[in-house]
Amino acid sequence: MVLQARNKHREAAPKPPQPPRASQSPLRGAPDVGAGEPGPERAPPSPRRKGAAGRKGLRAEPAAPPAGGGLGGRLAARLSGALGLRRSGRGRTWTTLLLAAFAAVLHWSHITHLFENDRHFSHLSTLEREMAFRTEMVILASWYRIYIKIMDLIGIQTKICWTVTRGEGLSPIESCEGLGDPACFYVAVIFILNGLMMALFFIYGTYLSGSRLGGLVTVLCFFFNHGECTRVMWTPPLRESFSYPFLVLQMLLVTHILRATKVYRGSLIALCISNVFFMLPWQFAQFVLLTQIASLFAVYVVGYIDICKLRKIIYMHMISLALCFVLMFGNSMLLTSYYASSLVIIWGLLAMKPHFLKINVSELSLWVIQGCFWLFGTVILKYLTSKIFGIADDAHIGNLLTSKFFSYKDFDTLLYTCAAEFDFMEKETPLRYTKTLLLPVVLVVFIAIIRKIISDMWSVLTKQQAHIRKHQFDHGELVYHALQLLAYTVLGVLIMRLKLFLTPHMCVMASLICSRQLFGWLFCKVHPGAVVFAVLAAMSIQGSANLQTQWNIVGEFSNLPQEELIEWIKYSTKPDAVFAGAMPTMASVKLSALRPIVNHPHYEDAGLRARTKIVYSMYSRKAAEEVKRELMKLQVNYYILEESWCIRRSKPGCSMPEIWDVEDPANAGKPPLCNILVKESKPHFTTVFQNSVYKVLEVIEE
Repeated sequence: MVLQARNKHREAAPKPPQPPRASQSPLRGAPDVGAGEPGPERAPPSPRRKGAAGRKGLRAEPAAPPAGGGLGGRLAARLSGALGLRRSGRGRTWTTLLLAAFAAVLHWSHITHLFENDRHFSHLSTLEREMAFRTEMVILASWYRIYIKIMDLIGIQTKICWTVTRGEGLSPIESCEGLGDPACFYVAVIFILNGLMMALFFIYGTYLSGSRLGGLVTVLCFFFNHGECTRVMWTPPLRESFSYPFLVLQMLLVTHILRATKVYRGSLIALCISNVFFMLPWQFAQFVLLTQIASLFAVYVVGYIDICKLRKIIYMHMISLALCFVLMFGNSMLLTSYYASSLVIIWGLLAMKPHFLKINVSELSLWVIQGCFWLFGTVILKYLTSKIFGIADDAHIGNLLTSKFFSYKDFDTLLYTCAAEFDFMEKETPLRYTKTLLLPVVLVVFIAIIRKIISDMWSVLTKQQAHIRKHQFDHGELVYHALQLLAYTVLGVLIMRLKLFLTPHMCVMASLICSRQLFGWLFCKVHPGAVVFAVLAAMSIQGSANLQTQWNIVGEFSNLPQEELIEWIKYSTKPDAVFAGAMPTMASVKLSALRPIVNHPHYEDAGLRARTKIVYSMYSRKAAEEVKRELMKLQVNYYILEESWCIRRSKPGCSMPEIWDVEDPANAGKPPLCNILVKESKPHFTTVFQNSVYKVLEVIEE
C-alpha cells in the first residue's frame, strides 16, 4: 500500500501508445482448462485497444449476436457472464446448469433415502414423526405449528398436498399430506434446500477452478465424505440445515465479487440477502461471518483486493446485520457481537487509510499495525458495547472458547463441553479425510496457494519488483479461500460440530486441483482430465465404501416411553399446566402436547440459561425443599424427572451431579436429589405418572 501511494504519480503519467499484446500476463489471464470451459471473468478491452481496432491493418472483433430465445436466452446470457463464460458458450452454460440440477436431484434422493432407511419415516404416525425430532428441531417445528394455527384463524389456506404417488417405499416428501404436519413439512423443505445446495456446490467448484471438472471434484468429494459434511440425513430440521445452503450461495457470491473487475449492484444485493437468510436461523452464523470478514480484511491489507471493493462488501454485511436485528425483533446479541464490532473497526480502518499511508514504516510493519488495530479494537469494542447495553446473551460462547484454552469451568460450559459435538475434533477425523484423499489433495492445493503468496510477499518486502506489483497481486479469491480454510480448521478443531463448515470447504478447495492458475505447469505436460480422473478414481476406493456403509444403515423409529408420556400429558393435565425438565424432553412436550414450558433448547438467551440452571438443580445435591421453592417461583406445576440424566456420564466429570459439584462445591459429597426422588418423591412432590424412563412429579403447593 505504501509503495502504491509512493508510485501513484508514475501510474498517472501519460504513456505512449503500444500495440495490443498477444497474450496477458501469466497470472492475470491464464488460458482456460478447455475450450469454452468456465474461467475467470475477463476485463473489458482497454480504450487503447478499442482505438487500435479501427486502424488500418487491424481487424475489429465481430460483434456478439443479440441474445435470443426470449427469457431463456436472456437467462443464459446472464448466467454466462456470472460463470465467466464467453458469449459463444451459451450452450455450455446450459450444460453446466443441467449438470448442477442433476447433482441437486442426486443429493436430494441420497439424503431422503438415508433418512427413510434410518427412521422408516413415511410409515410413522404424526405423533411418532414429531417424537423423531429432538432438541432444537422440535422447537422450530412447534413454532411452525403456531404459525399454521394463526393462518387458519385468519382464513389463509394451509392445506397443500405433497403426495405424488401411492405405494410402498415412499420417500418422506411424497408421504406428506399437507402443510399442517410440521414434522413432514420441515423434512420436505430441508431436503429440497440441501438438494439445491449441491447444485450450488457444483457451480461453485466450476467457477472457482475454471472447469466443470472442478465442479465434479467438489460434488464427489462431498459424497465420499458425506458423514463429515452434514448431519441432515439423520437430524434434518437443525438450524444449521436451514442456514448452510445460504452460506454456500453467499461464499459463491463473495468469490464472484472478488474476481470481477467491476462490482454490480445486483451482486451486492444478492450478497446481502444471502447473509440475511444465513444469519436468521442459526446462532453460530455470526462467528462464521466474523471469520469471513477477517479473512477479507487480511486479503485487503496485503494488497490482493482494493479498498473500494472491500468497503462495498462491508456495507452489505452491515445492512444485512441491521435487517436481521429488525427481523429478529431487536435481538441485541447481534449488535454486541464480535461480528458487529469487527465490521465497525474495519470500516474505521478503511476510512483511516490516508493516515496509514503517511506513516514512514516498512510494508510489513504497516500490515502488523493494521492487524493489531483490528484485533484489539474488535475485542475492546465488543466489551464496551456489552457493558453499556448490559447484554450477556452470548457470554457463554466466550466462556466456552476460554475453556478450550484454559482450565475455566462453569455450569454452562460443562453442559457444552460434555457433549461430544462441542468437544475438540476427534482424532479419527483427519484419518478419515486422509483415507478418501481429501486431505492430501487439499494440502497440495493449499501449498500451491501459499507458494504464490510467499512469492508475492517476498517481492514487496524486498522492494525488488515493486513496479510490477499490480500484476502479481491477482487472484485474491484464491488467497481468501486459503485463509477461510485456516479459519474453518480452527473452528472445527476447537468445536467438533463446526467441522460441518470445514469439510465442505475442503471439497470446494479440492476443485482447484484442476486450476490452471495453480497447476498450469503440470497441465502443459499432462491433460487435466487425466489428472482429475486419476485422483477421483483413487478417492472412490474409500469413498464408495463410505457410501455403502451409509446405505446399509436400516432402522425404524420407536420411543414407546415418550409416546406414553405425551399421551398422558395430553389427556390428564390442564392445557395451561406448566412443565419443567430436561431441554430435549421439554421441546417434545411443547410440540406434541402443546403445554407451556419454562425451558427449551435454544440456549442463546441469558434468562433462559438462568431458568434452565434452576430446573437442572433437580440433578444437584441441593435439598428438595430448596429446589421446590425455586421451581414454584417459575410457576412450575409438573416436573419430568429422568433417572438416566442422574447417572449417565459421557466422560469423567460429566455426570449432572459432578457438573453441579463444580458449580455448588458446598454440597459436594451429599447424595444427588434425583436419586432420592426416584425412590420416594414425598413430602415436597407427588408422583402422578411413571414408566420405564420418565417420572412426572407434581409440585405440591404450600
